[in-house]
Amino acid sequence: MDFHNALNNILNPPVLFFFLGMGVVFFKSDLRITEGVSKFLSLYLLFSIGFKGGHELFKSPFAEEHLLTLIACMFMACFVPVYSYFIFRLKLDHANSAALAGSFGSISAVTFVTAGAFLHSYGFEYQGFIVAGMALMESPAIVIAVIIDRLGKKKQSGNSKEKIQWKQLLHEAFFSSSVYILIGALIVGFLSGESGWNTTKPFTEDIFKGLLTFFLLDKGIDAAKQMRELKKVGLFLVGSTLIIMIINVIIAIFLTKIIQMPIGDALMFIVLCASASYIAVPAAMKDSIPEASPSIYLTVALSIVFPINIIVGIPVYFYLLKSFVGNI
Repeated sequence: MDFHNALNNILNPPVLFFFLGMGVVFFKSDLRITEGVSKFLSLYLLFSIGFKGGHELFKSPFAEEHLLTLIACMFMACFVPVYSYFIFRLKLDHANSAALAGSFGSISAVTFVTAGAFLHSYGFEYQGFIVAGMALMESPAIVIAVIIDRLGKKKQSGNSKEKIQWKQLLHEAFFSSSVYILIGALIVGFLSGESGWNTTKPFTEDIFKGLLTFFLLDKGIDAAKQMRELKKVGLFLVGSTLIIMIINVIIAIFLTKIIQMPIGDALMFIVLCASASYIAVPAAMKDSIPEASPSIYLTVALSIVFPINIIVGIPVYFYLLKSFVGNI
């Protein structure tokens, strides 16, 4: 492997600030980032990638490759929570298994934007259709996780009277703040075209990496706090997490080869498939599957999957694409 890529990724300011954030907890610094600032940074990143994706959609004519990419995104969003549920059920109860499955079926937008910054540093870009694919992947896993949970309860009780609150569930899945701002910005970026992009470019492009860096400082603090819960997670979950990530990456690489995605789109697709949600899914699981423990699904997504992806995963996926798929 080209360790130069991995080293460059680790020495990137956003990744270094992630480590700096972890040091806040380990060294007991009094540095704090308020919840309001953290929420603003999260919404800004979603707005920025959504708007940029909409602008790219405006510039790019729709092709068969784009349709196949969107289908692949939907397939992974539905397939991953189903198969991963059965892996987690080897040791966990159905509620925690379903919540974890939903987390793996959904995506991490911050991992996505970190991969985008990595690509840009090597002179590659991704198209707007992969941003639309990301928007499509966030919600289905939430719905599937709740359905799996309810079916599990019904099977255990033999005659469960608990019903799925479809209206509330679908509203949370498709109109949560992260999904709403991402899809909304995508549409606005598409409709406003080149003039809209030129107007907002100083806000969406020029300061993007600086705010991403500051946001990863915040996520480093959160990840380090959750690492205290790793003892409760256990070796089984650490091992099963790595297995699921590897399976997802292999399937994703196979799909990129079939579709013949450009290397930029291919890397972003693999990153989406290998990531796990620690924002949208936990918010939905809190109300929809209250029996599931946040100390399990939040710790796995934020303290295992997220650091692995941004520290070593992204350069490894890039290497695998260039070695086994080629610069397609």
